[in-house]
Amino acid sequence: MEFVNINLNFHKDIVIKFRKDSFKESFGHSKDLNEDEYILWLEEKVQEFPDGFLLLKKENEYIGQIELTIKKYKNRIVGYINLYYLTKPYRGKGYAEEMHTYALSYFENNGLEEYHLRVSPTNRRAIKFYQKNGLEKINEEHEGKVIRMRGYL
Repeated sequence: MEFVNINLNFHKDIVIKFRKDSFKESFGHSKDLNEDEYILWLEEKVQEFPDGFLLLKKENEYIGQIELTIKKYKNRIVGYINLYYLTKPYRGKGYAEEMHTYALSYFENNGLEEYHLRVSPTNRRAIKFYQKNGLEKINEEHEGKVIRMRGYL
């Protein structure tokens, strides 16, 4: 498996497809995803965090996506996992561990000690994975639609 930097000139359709599916997995639908806004956001973030926005490629197939940023949270600078995504055939086979290892290394290389993510409370498989990897729930946000979790390096 290899990590490939997202290039929207080549990967636009793939990242939209993956993001839509991530919405369906998390919320049961993708109707709240505004594709144009997502692409505009990606264009900005890919420039700001080029090694944080990657596709996972196995042989000649794209199998997943990772989105990592650095942001301010309550007067602290933290790493932020915007997205871990794997296509269905590759879930539960250890690839998420590889993504998480990459994310931890990325945050550590950027001098961070703490990282966060948000997850749908209905995405039990993801929550279990995050807890297994040492993340803890710190609060609910967006009227309970997501749980913020925190981990330390």
